[in-house]
Amino acid sequence: MSPTDLLLWGVLPYVVLAVFVVGTVWRYRHDKFGWTSRSSQLHEARVLRVASPLFHYGLLMVAGGHVLGLLVPKQLTELVGVTEHNYHVVSLVMGFVAGVAAIAGFALLLWRRLRNVAVRKATSRGDRIVYTVLALVMLAGLWTTTVDNGVRGPYDYRETIGPWFRDIFLLNPHPELMAQAPFDYKMHAALALVLFALWPFSRLVHAFSAPVHYLFRPHIVYRSRSGDRLVGNRKPQRGWERV
Repeated sequence: MSPTDLLLWGVLPYVVLAVFVVGTVWRYRHDKFGWTSRSSQLHEARVLRVASPLFHYGLLMVAGGHVLGLLVPKQLTELVGVTEHNYHVVSLVMGFVAGVAAIAGFALLLWRRLRNVAVRKATSRGDRIVYTVLALVMLAGLWTTTVDNGVRGPYDYRETIGPWFRDIFLLNPHPELMAQAPFDYKMHAALALVLFALWPFSRLVHAFSAPVHYLFRPHIVYRSRSGDRLVGNRKPQRGWERV
């Protein structure tokens, strides 16, 4: 293992983690009004209506795949009866679908931002930097999925990258594990570290304010003003029950 590998995979992750945590806390305490995605829906909504769900749902699938691949040990999936072959097939297919969806949605969002003058003028220099890094991260991730796990044959990253990632949070780093990984995976991981270092200082912080609680809140009961009929012409939907 070279000194560069030690710095990249043994020291840099902790530097990025410190910047991510401290930067996020600082941003929330001192820039609450800037804690937003700065929505541009008022400028253009037709493309956004398609591109935004495609990008965000694809990204959620990508994040779920990373959680399963990096945080869940290989021994645990084998314990519940998931063979290495089955895991590889599922990760290859789902990873490809999720990656293509996220990149397609992101490409549409960029095209919309470049095409619409008002949206383009609302793009800051920091946005351009973050968008560039995010695009490179997603492209590198799709490359590792399709090439390293598909064309070149399966690479069992749960033997090297997964343990390296978990050991970072256990304060027991093993940079030599990441040093054994293919160059494509190293590039993907390095770009991801850059992205997380930029995260607290960009519009990406709005991910922490996603209205997840809306999925679990009880139905809101509406009552018409007259008490006898519903206001408007729409048919009653679930949760519109009158009392």
